[in-house]
Amino acid sequence: MSATTVVELDTTALEGLVRGELIRPGDESYDKARAVHNAMIDRRPALIVRCVDVADVIAVVNFARENDARLAVRCGGHNVAGFGAVDDGIVLDLSPMKGIKVDPAARVATVQGGCTWGDVDHATHAFGLATAGGVVSTTGVGGLTLGGGLGYLTRRCGLSIDNLLAADVVLPDGSFVTASEDQNEDLFWALRGGGGNFGVVTSFTFRLHPIHTVVAGPMLWHIEQAHDAMRMYEQLMADAPDDLNGLFAFLMVPPGPPFPEELHLKTVCGVVWCHTGTPAEADEALAPARALGPAFELVGPMPHPVLQSMFDELTVSGMQEYWRADFLDELSDESIAAHVEHGGKVPSVFSGTFIFPIDGAAGRIARDETAFSYRDARFAEVINGIDPDPASADALKSWVVESWDAVHPYRRPART
Repeated sequence: MSATTVVELDTTALEGLVRGELIRPGDESYDKARAVHNAMIDRRPALIVRCVDVADVIAVVNFARENDARLAVRCGGHNVAGFGAVDDGIVLDLSPMKGIKVDPAARVATVQGGCTWGDVDHATHAFGLATAGGVVSTTGVGGLTLGGGLGYLTRRCGLSIDNLLAADVVLPDGSFVTASEDQNEDLFWALRGGGGNFGVVTSFTFRLHPIHTVVAGPMLWHIEQAHDAMRMYEQLMADAPDDLNGLFAFLMVPPGPPFPEELHLKTVCGVVWCHTGTPAEADEALAPARALGPAFELVGPMPHPVLQSMFDELTVSGMQEYWRADFLDELSDESIAAHVEHGGKVPSVFSGTFIFPIDGAAGRIARDETAFSYRDARFAEVINGIDPDPASADALKSWVVESWDAVHPYRRPART
């Protein structure tokens, strides 16, 4: 788009077109409204519009297009790169749009674009239902879904996009369409894993599954056991039933309950398990993990939303964040050695190396069926450097880059 900024425009024209709040530089709420999850991102939009309905979204999209203004769309604001903010442009903030309608008979939920996964879990859990949606409840539905959507239910239910039945979208020309398997099929294909630059998704319709209580929680091993724990994890997941999901991590133990004092601030490795079957089935599936003698375990039956929100306090907004990621085919001995070396240097209790399985139900969908093209990889990896202290930013980035450089040679080859 052109270099025209909203500062130079008469934005009062929007006041008669939208019902939501218009926030400008100098307004008391401006600094809070412009902030995104990652405090490394410090952008100053010329206008923030907190949309309350689809009509607001259409008005803002038309206004931005007609005035050649840059436009950023925000749901939860969790995008680490800061795509929910823009200098001198317009932020279209969907967060007031939180309507959810659950149809328990059809097992579907229609979710407005401002919802978080916590909102969805709350609405669906009352009916004994759930859909695939990440590992942190404060994450926005839109960003996670449009990128694919990895979470605790990936192996049982697929990615978030695999459970997407339809999406309502405001296109760049201001028109409103529905994308599904039989309407605007090309757009529906692109929305499922292709990111968010095809329009503004104002609502998502998801397939729901009969999941209420899961057998879940963390197991931790001393860092000296990391090689054996990673090898056990790789082999266990290779033969695991779809009911079992495990998020492997290198992390620093938080200094408080439920963790024992002798582990506080110790660097360890661990797995957050999620089993959607019975406790007896979970015990059988997790026997190889327990055979390694974990230093700590808190695995048991819990409501699905409890698992989804278990680590929310470690992922609060306003911290310094730098991330890198890869896809992996396997955890070879060389890959494990590189992970152990650098995973043992986690810089803070908020940081870590995380490995998500993407096989099971997610891996049985054809590569070309959606825009998410790494279906035949076994794992996705994210290395996060996170801390509240701005002075730590350089150290966080250095650890992430050094760790990623060490493990990147063992990645899944890039797609062409």
